[in-house]
Amino acid sequence: MVLSVDCFVLDPRYASNCWVIHTHENPWAVVIDPGGDPALLGEDGVETAAILVTHADVDHIGGVAELAEWSGADVWMPAAEADALRSGVTRGGARVPPYDPEHLVTGGDVIEVAGLSFDVIDVPGHSAGHVAYYADGRLFSGDLLFEQSVGRVDLPGGDWQALLESIQCLLDRFRPETELYPGHGSITTLGRELETNPFLHELRAASQ
Repeated sequence: MVLSVDCFVLDPRYASNCWVIHTHENPWAVVIDPGGDPALLGEDGVETAAILVTHADVDHIGGVAELAEWSGADVWMPAAEADALRSGVTRGGARVPPYDPEHLVTGGDVIEVAGLSFDVIDVPGHSAGHVAYYADGRLFSGDLLFEQSVGRVDLPGGDWQALLESIQCLLDRFRPETELYPGHGSITTLGRELETNPFLHELRAASQ
């Protein structure tokens, strides 16, 4: 199976990544974290089969309701963060169009849709109910880990030690060459971040 993964920035205020994944054999796509105007996806001809959310910050759920209503696609949402989407009020007090997700997920779940299979992994730290999604050598990490940085922990539900433990969990579970598709910034790999990310010095020291 060959995956096609495209990145869209749907709201330039936050520069958050929305990932669109499909196989070459299937035009129907899985959209991860539509944080802004989904019309930008429509211009590219994306047929949305499913919407996956890593966490409930405004820059990751701002376009969920509109995309779901427009496309008819179901939404998969971390169970611990679904109330923010239902109420339309995020933990920072920002408002988004409310939506009641069709599916609640937690670590250990497997999502099968559009010919794709995604493993759900609990990765608290940036937020309490944050999850990541893994498919075919690619890890969609939301705001847990970035190229040369990590997610902020100063909002309600943030926890530095939990964030480090979540990153260590990913390092233990996946190969160093696993590609990391973060919520902001460029694609990287788990191994590269362990070796060079200045925020992971504690994990580097423990691995030596």
